[in-house]
Amino acid sequence: MGRLSSSNLLHFIIVFMKLCYHVYSVTHWEDIQALKQFRNAIDSNSVSPGSCLASWDFTVDPCDSLSGDKFTCGMRCDVVISGVSRVTELTLDQAGYSGALASPSWKLPYLQTLDLTNNYFTGSIPSSFSQLTRLQRLSLSTNSLNGSILDSAGSLPDSLEELLLDNNNIHGPIPQTLNNLKNLKRLELQRNKLSGEFPELTQLSNLQYLDVSNNAISGYLPGNFPGTLIELTIRNNSLQGNIPASVVNSSVYLQVLDLSYNNLTGSLPPELFSHPSLQQLTLAYNQFRWVEPPANWVRASELIAVDLSSNDIHGFLPGFMCRMPKLSALSLENNKFTGVIPTEYALKAVTVDGVGEMAPFERLLLGGNYLFGLIPGPLLRLNSGSGVTIRLGDNCLYECPESFYFCGGGMQKSLMECKAFTPVSP
Repeated sequence: MGRLSSSNLLHFIIVFMKLCYHVYSVTHWEDIQALKQFRNAIDSNSVSPGSCLASWDFTVDPCDSLSGDKFTCGMRCDVVISGVSRVTELTLDQAGYSGALASPSWKLPYLQTLDLTNNYFTGSIPSSFSQLTRLQRLSLSTNSLNGSILDSAGSLPDSLEELLLDNNNIHGPIPQTLNNLKNLKRLELQRNKLSGEFPELTQLSNLQYLDVSNNAISGYLPGNFPGTLIELTIRNNSLQGNIPASVVNSSVYLQVLDLSYNNLTGSLPPELFSHPSLQQLTLAYNQFRWVEPPANWVRASELIAVDLSSNDIHGFLPGFMCRMPKLSALSLENNKFTGVIPTEYALKAVTVDGVGEMAPFERLLLGGNYLFGLIPGPLLRLNSGSGVTIRLGDNCLYECPESFYFCGGGMQKSLMECKAFTPVSP
């Protein structure tokens, strides 16, 4: 048998080592160490039988055992180079795990998704997250995290496209340094303890969804938001002042705007009602005083639902709203509207299939105002089986007996209260 040449021998050794590496070490050793550190940081008492982490057994290779009875869930691996797999996703089940996120090293440079939603992880967002240089989605929703975003914003990788920190105990301000996350498309911070003024985040030029509801944000709305926003929700905070027209004009793709349950005042800018893409407008439970009608013809409006209830809005019912072609849900309850109910409102409610391209009212809530006069005749043709929700209770209407389903749920105001009310002119 002839001898192997030195080149053939070297080739044989390389092939042999690759085969051995594939058999004994599919997962990169650094990833295995990082996974071990993460598992050791979890409180063992919170790992229940049958959960993802209960199946983690490091006597076998993690990425080579995903189809077996070990490492049955929680991870995804991808072959990156030379047959070596790297962990690219870590998504735990919602099994009530607890532990501090600062303990692991987080040396998982190929990780793209980290989802630890709905568990009991504590502490602040660790600075070691900066090592997750390819991370695109970080979801830590519904845990027990605390600390400040200000302290951790610098450790978040700029590759992030989704940052979900909602339903925690995070406090402090929303830092402007979040503008460094240039690729961010979704930012959810609702149901925390955030405070201070809302910063301008206009450098987030890819941001589409922003939710900061149920916090303690105060001060005024910034003059501009990212022009790519589709949904903007800052409900149940302590915002004050008016809504700058620039807020509406800057977000050209905006479809949902919810600023309800704040302390906003002044007039509603007409741009809200002529926006080219806005479909849902919710401004209930504020202190707005006036509705400014848009100068442009509203037949181009995309609005489907408008809720201006529980404000301090004066004047007559806005006539332009019944001419919005797609508007089917309108709530103006608990304001100080006066005058008669326009016949156009009634016609839009009783026309089941709409007229031409005009959608009918499916929900028309006008209770709790100072509307007077007779109920428009077309409404008298409706009954509780008509499929239209209408509320006219607690007004000053001449006659609104409870035999009409839309008059129930609130008696009419007394004659004395109605006479004492003096409409305020703008």
